Amino acid sequence: MQHDEEPRFSVDLFTDGACLPNPGPGGWAFILKHPARSKEGSGVENPSTNNRMEIMAVIKGLEALKLPTRVALYSDSEYVVNAVNGWMEKWKRFGWSRSRNGKKPIKNVDLWRRLDELCQRHRVTAHWVRGHAGHAENERCDFLATEAAKLATTLPTRPAMMPPEPLPPLFQT
Repeated sequence: MQHDEEPRFSVDLFTDGACLPNPGPGGWAFILKHPARSKEGSGVENPSTNNRMEIMAVIKGLEALKLPTRVALYSDSEYVVNAVNGWMEKWKRFGWSRSRNGKKPIKNVDLWRRLDELCQRHRVTAHWVRGHAGHAENERCDFLATEAAKLATTLPTRPAMMPPEPLPPLFQT
């Protein structure tokens, strides 16, 4: 991947997505951790799918970074981890399709393109963590994403965002 600038900062990004049911009202959540500060974020989309919420959590976490950054991404979604660590490059070569002949377009291409743009700015390495296995940040993201999905069940069926909180200098919305 090409990067605009050499990152000066490193962060850990923990993400999760949820839908109640799948497909249905969805929620996403992220935690950014830097030795000097951390940030949590969450939001909703109704309707959605669990995979869309998993991808959106990563997008929103990366969008919260205002400078090019080395990012260690931790997700319980093998779909997201495999895509970030290699599948996206192949999909791009195949015209955002799963095969050379273009007969199997990928799902959620709108989100994968957004994520790809962010991966050009940041150096992202994805790591899989087992969900519901006691990993503190994954459990927190799961809680936040599930609560957001519960909130989404009360909203009209259109995209919505939870109100942002004030951001420390390293992060932006």
